[in-house]
Amino acid sequence: MEQAKLRAEPLGVADQVTFIHGDAAGYVPDEKVSVAACVGATWIGGGVVGTIELLGRSLRTGGIILIGEPYWRQLPPTEEVAKGCLAHSISDFLMLPDLLASFGHLGYDVVEMVLADQDGWDRYEAAKWLTMRRWLEANPGDDLAKDVRAKLTAEPERYAAYTREYLGWGVFALMPR
Repeated sequence: MEQAKLRAEPLGVADQVTFIHGDAAGYVPDEKVSVAACVGATWIGGGVVGTIELLGRSLRTGGIILIGEPYWRQLPPTEEVAKGCLAHSISDFLMLPDLLASFGHLGYDVVEMVLADQDGWDRYEAAKWLTMRRWLEANPGDDLAKDVRAKLTAEPERYAAYTREYLGWGVFALMPR
């Protein structure tokens, strides 16, 4: 949280934002906000529907919800492929048109979206591999080193075989109707 505060200063927004460290599941602020966001953690509301409902309770009139969520770029042909994408099953995610429609069914208009492209996904995933490699070099005797080594060995191939082709990710800006 300290890093977030330090980053807000050079951006000139330190007096416009408040950082709260705590469990976001079920959190609703005392004062309504202009922007309520959950980027990459929709488990806080039990999934997309519950998280949008939770964020909506925090939103002032005319406010915007930002929600980050995976979607299928193409439907996996089997449950095994879905699991290769680190999903529990195909039903974990929707195709992009269905995800966008689901926001409308919940009473929200999609007013903006930013979708990761494959190059962005590649950079995101590869940065994790570099972090694991550097961690292994710095911690060769750590109890977790064997597990981290196994993950680093397997992840590039798993990513290329599954996630890169099948899974997309985006941040969606929503406004209540």
